[in-house]
Amino acid sequence: MEIVILAVVIAVVVLGALGGLIVGSRRKKSLPPPPPAAPDITAPPAEPHVGDEAETPREEPRRTIEEVDLPDGGSTGVAVEEPPVEEPPVVEAPAIEIPEPTAGRLVRLRARLSRSQNALGKGLLGLLSREHLDEETWEEVEDTLLTADVGVLPTQELVERLRERVKVLGTRTPEGLRGLLREELLTLVGTDFDRTVKTEPEDRKPGIVMVVGVNGTGKTTTTGKLARVLVADGRTVVLGAADTFRAAAADQLQTWGERVGAHIVRGPEAGDPASVAFDAVKEGKEMGVDVVLIDTAGRLHTKTGLMDELGKVKRVVEKHAPLDEVLLVLDATTGQNGLVQARVFAEVVDITGIVLTKLDGTAKGGIVVAVQRELGVPVKLIGLGEGADDLAPFEPEAFVDALIGE
Repeated sequence: MEIVILAVVIAVVVLGALGGLIVGSRRKKSLPPPPPAAPDITAPPAEPHVGDEAETPREEPRRTIEEVDLPDGGSTGVAVEEPPVEEPPVVEAPAIEIPEPTAGRLVRLRARLSRSQNALGKGLLGLLSREHLDEETWEEVEDTLLTADVGVLPTQELVERLRERVKVLGTRTPEGLRGLLREELLTLVGTDFDRTVKTEPEDRKPGIVMVVGVNGTGKTTTTGKLARVLVADGRTVVLGAADTFRAAAADQLQTWGERVGAHIVRGPEAGDPASVAFDAVKEGKEMGVDVVLIDTAGRLHTKTGLMDELGKVKRVVEKHAPLDEVLLVLDATTGQNGLVQARVFAEVVDITGIVLTKLDGTAKGGIVVAVQRELGVPVKLIGLGEGADDLAPFEPEAFVDALIGE
């Protein structure tokens, strides 16, 4: 019996020891970490719509359709703002200038003419005032006149008259010599020419003036200045831009016309000059103006074509009425070369008057005498500067007084 009890006790002890070993081994093993808790997810903000702020929409009170004021006459109920209508800029017409009166204009410009031209008069007076007027002195007088572009024949005539009068009269005082020289220069320049620019025909209107000359002589500018002269004298003017081969000619002439309120007739660039001239006279007659001024081309390097065109312009214009004036514009600084140009133009059109431009520069006053002798027509106008009113009617007395000085 004791053996049985002992066996039971031993079995219990063994079982207890085995149970302790199993529990100890389990505690030594690490347990896996618990699964992570599910994160709190925040809903993304709503995408903004057109007109909404970029934030989460908020509940706001909204109006019903009955509470919304709809625009009148709108079929869609949506007001459309019309863009503002831009008014075209107002182009102001150029102010009409009142030109300076022409009466006595050369007298007012006399000081300017004297500053550039009296070398001729002073030189002659200085030579004639010498104590002994020998052959050498008279040769110097001739050289002075020739240098001033007077020309060979006029120079010989003047020297002969001066020699005779000095010898006969015995004039030696400065006042006497100045008076003698003034008389002889007036005779040389000519006081018996009719220097009036013919713009008032008795039997009709308008007067027709054609302006010719080589490009570069101031032809178009002279035409514009002549329009100012006529307007200053109370005349109405139409300008015909028949120089269609020089791109700036018509624009230049139009500017001159707008400044004094003169109407201008122009054609397409490189168009028919005769057609422009014809239209200018036609419009001048319809408008009842006093004068039509026609500016023509001056491409002397194509002499044959130029002369043919000028002849055609003249013939076409005379279908309306005869030309009253054909003014030849010459650059006074070209001297004897200007005489060559004068001959070329005189071959095809009947020159009735001469306009000498740039007479205030390096030009010699003697060109007035030379060109009149060459063509047999008078100098009627002279240009004394770049100013708008520097074109003056030629007055022999004022011109000679400017040559010899006070």
